[in-house]
Amino acid sequence: MTTSELTLPQARPKKTRRVMGAGKQLHAGPVTYVVLGVFALVSLAPLVWTAIAASRTDRRLAQTPPPLWFGGNLFKNMQAAWDQAGLGTAMLNSVIVAGTITVSTVVFSTLAGFAFAKLRFRFSGVLLLLTIGTMMIPPQLAVVPLYLWMSNLGWSNQLQTVILPTLVTAFGTFFMRQYLVQALPSELIEAARVDGASSLRVVWHVVFPAARPAMAVLGLLTFVFAWNDFLWPIIALTQQNPTVQVALNSLGTGYVPDQAVIMAGALLGTLPLLIAFLLFGKQIVGGIMAGAIKG
Repeated sequence: MTTSELTLPQARPKKTRRVMGAGKQLHAGPVTYVVLGVFALVSLAPLVWTAIAASRTDRRLAQTPPPLWFGGNLFKNMQAAWDQAGLGTAMLNSVIVAGTITVSTVVFSTLAGFAFAKLRFRFSGVLLLLTIGTMMIPPQLAVVPLYLWMSNLGWSNQLQTVILPTLVTAFGTFFMRQYLVQALPSELIEAARVDGASSLRVVWHVVFPAARPAMAVLGLLTFVFAWNDFLWPIIALTQQNPTVQVALNSLGTGYVPDQAVIMAGALLGTLPLLIAFLLFGKQIVGGIMAGAIKG
């Protein structure tokens, strides 16, 4: 038998699985829209009620049933709240405090998270456990020693008293560490080192671009927390140099507080957060989605 007479077995073609609906865009059904609409209404209900109460009079709010639609005193009550609480100075102070805390927390937490995630040094595991352990300590326990410390520095009733204790947070460090463990390949850092990049260039050109989605989320959360913080600012500051939350506290004083004016002040204190989310919410969500796709 010659080789030409030999018949080699033909390879069977591989079976390919066809994914049903691959490449097609999924569309939500009516039930999905109903559920999302219900959740949206429930989430917006407190804000809408605040706006309704701020547009009414204190006498109307005390009646039964309560008002369910807007009145005509919104701007009048806002002007009264602005004048009574001195919200002009308070808004400026809150922007300085929240902005400084946000920038410092994002930068320092990213650096610390990168160190815990990708660098090797002694006692890194112990230091990380100690950092996480500080999250379990109630912040109320640190009020007295923190106040004594700031008084010894001569910083009573000054904005740095509120800024300094929160320049970096344990939550931010842990959050960035967990993100960079997966989002930042070690090979990318090694390649930058081989190309002669210094540690500063590695952080600026490699770590920060990779961590941008998580930095945006951490920045938004930190800004909201710093803007709404009340416990430590009410202790460290006075009505002569307040943040927004400290200034709004003065609206509740008096024998018969005006609930409509209080609601108007609360609405004014919430507007900067709503504006910030409307301006940067799309970029933040886009950054989250980009980080998810990249991962």
